[in-house]
Amino acid sequence: MFLVMGITGNVGGATARHLLAQGKKVRALVRDREKAVNWANQGVELVDGDWNDSAAIERALKGVEGAFVMLPPVWAPSPDYKEAKSVIANYLEALTKAAPPRVVALSSMGANKASGHGVITALSLLEQGFRDLISPIAFMRAGGFFENFLFGLQVAQGGTLPVFYNPTNRKSTMVATNDIGAEVATLLTGPAWSGQRIVEIGSMVTADEVAEQLGEVLNLDVKAFAIPRAGWAEGLEQFGIPKGHSGPAEEMYEAVNAGWMDLGVEGTEHVTGTTSARDVFAAAQKAMTA
Repeated sequence: MFLVMGITGNVGGATARHLLAQGKKVRALVRDREKAVNWANQGVELVDGDWNDSAAIERALKGVEGAFVMLPPVWAPSPDYKEAKSVIANYLEALTKAAPPRVVALSSMGANKASGHGVITALSLLEQGFRDLISPIAFMRAGGFFENFLFGLQVAQGGTLPVFYNPTNRKSTMVATNDIGAEVATLLTGPAWSGQRIVEIGSMVTADEVAEQLGEVLNLDVKAFAIPRAGWAEGLEQFGIPKGHSGPAEEMYEAVNAGWMDLGVEGTEHVTGTTSARDVFAAAQKAMTA
């Protein structure tokens, strides 16, 4: 039995799919059983609760062979990142009381930095907080998700994909959530290890390449367009970030564009993604028309 946190999201869902494909039993902590009914129908054991309840996390951890944990994404965090700190504290309490044989935690490129990376700060705090866990742990430092470009299936009909990457021909670390889930499942079910591992996952891709692959799926000539820096706040608000709270997200993209949140940190392992942006766009388009 393996615990998968965030099963109704992209990475948790991908992890669960790969574990189930291996014939493994999966358990999930869910706040809303209605949203997880499809997982229950696939044999996933549902435990009521969420990341704000350490006792529920502890219940979900009981007797598992391994656990995948992650922070809920918060794009407009408090200045002191109290949201992340609270969830990390709950995890630590539960993982100490019911220590599983192994833990895989979703992190991000740039989490090795102490500051200057905006919303990635939450994942730096996660890595710091988990360092002294009893259980062997692997931090999965992922690149930017190809799924973050899925809005392009609607907005790129005019031939333009607006992005926060500048210049658009600069390579940055990107990955499909399917590949993250596959590697998490491999770590959870593969050979045991001791201590701490850090696994980078992703490939070096440009926004221009993403736009080109989107165009192949849409049968259009699509070009990436770098949103001017002065328009970032407005652009991020269109993605749902409250007005006046886009600073941490802006800081993250500034760090990405500066080039110091890429692959190759000393002492890390590396896994290259095999799912392309084209694959992600095609699968999403197929799901929309099914």
